[in-house]
Amino acid sequence: MPQASSRSLRDFLNEGAGSPARFLWAAEASVSLADLVRGSSLGGKLSALVGRCVLLATPDQLSTALALIELDGIARRLILCPPGLPDDQLAEVIATAEADAVVCGSIGPPPAARRLPLKVVSDTAIAARELAPAERRQTEWILLTSGTTGTPKMAVHTLATLTGAIRIDPDRKDPIVWGTYYDIRRYGGLQIFLRAMLGGTSLVLSSADEPMGAHLERLAARGVTHLTGTPTHWRWALANPSARAISPRYARLSGEIADQAILDALRTFFPGAKVGHAYASTEAGVGFEVNDGLEGFPAAMIGSGAGGVDMKVIDGSLHIRSARTAAHYLGDASAPLLAADGFVDTGDIVELRRERYYFVGRRGGIINVGGLKVHPEEIEAVINRHPDVRMSLVRARKNPITGAIVVADVVLRAEPGSGDGRNTELKREIMQVCRDSLPQHKVPAAIRFVPSLDVSATGKMVRHHA
Repeated sequence: MPQASSRSLRDFLNEGAGSPARFLWAAEASVSLADLVRGSSLGGKLSALVGRCVLLATPDQLSTALALIELDGIARRLILCPPGLPDDQLAEVIATAEADAVVCGSIGPPPAARRLPLKVVSDTAIAARELAPAERRQTEWILLTSGTTGTPKMAVHTLATLTGAIRIDPDRKDPIVWGTYYDIRRYGGLQIFLRAMLGGTSLVLSSADEPMGAHLERLAARGVTHLTGTPTHWRWALANPSARAISPRYARLSGEIADQAILDALRTFFPGAKVGHAYASTEAGVGFEVNDGLEGFPAAMIGSGAGGVDMKVIDGSLHIRSARTAAHYLGDASAPLLAADGFVDTGDIVELRRERYYFVGRRGGIINVGGLKVHPEEIEAVINRHPDVRMSLVRARKNPITGAIVVADVVLRAEPGSGDGRNTELKREIMQVCRDSLPQHKVPAAIRFVPSLDVSATGKMVRHHA
């Protein structure tokens, strides 16, 4: 694939102008990319945005996608604003990123952005396009990190770092239609959007307010072939009857630890599909993909430099260095992104067992049980092995003797019975699975069956750390 550093996103779109019909399909509307080659979603405002730091505060993913295509190579910065960002945090983002323009929907920008000097409305109805500005620049893409409290950090990327892991097969014969449960205003969703655009394929976008069943039906109607989401997304999808309507050739997981239970479930549900999981983060970029059907990753990947990615493990934490990492955090000198040797400390803890590394949790999510460290995700992976368990969440409960104990909330594949007999038996069976695989301090002190678990806007289970 040609280097993205010398081209804009629109260049790649124009190169695929002769490809079969390609679309961006959303729940609310759709856009033919052939129309976008000839037209514009920004009307006659494109030249006014040359060299500006543009906040993308569009109301939906489709408008965001169109603005990204229009403005890469033209704007100085593109600041991707995820939905639901509190106004005080947005105000800080605007100030730190030096935003001086906003692309928004017809109802106008959010309150924090109303004082920006230039406001441009993105319209999914493509209009005649003015001549592209002659000046070309390398645009900075500002992505907000997730999973932290307070104002998110802002990682600085370019199109080159964002597309460094994307490999396109020029001899591909079978048509591809990408689909994703992610929001493209976050790193994971943006990766899938860029794969579709650079690969000359269509993309089915998700919608925050769309029920899972309706989304699956849209995916089926558009003939989705490649589908991505977090393990939590996939667990809820497989529980929905409409999942039987899709038959992807490739099912991909990322964003959370992919345990063996969900990998096996996907292989069983979609026997003709390739099932893989990828490791990536906003700061470190895409680290690697694993397509052997097993959780974790081969130990040989550490120190190998395969695919231009160097990895090492320090005190259990995975460190990554590559041309795909963000350059730095914007405006946060107190929080350097890269170490002196160019590595990013991901904060994800891995453990070597024989010839394979396994993810066991986040450094900041450890539960301290009487001075012993417990990673909730490690226990969840064991609980999820039980055939009656759909998903689980392990959390801390205060204890006057040990400081904390671990307890588990469990969602069953079927509704718990009305009587206590089967429920008691199930809890006993799950406890035994844990005792067979875990040291005593990691075995849950209590199990509670719940109808659902809280899921964040990024598709990850919400964890409240004690």
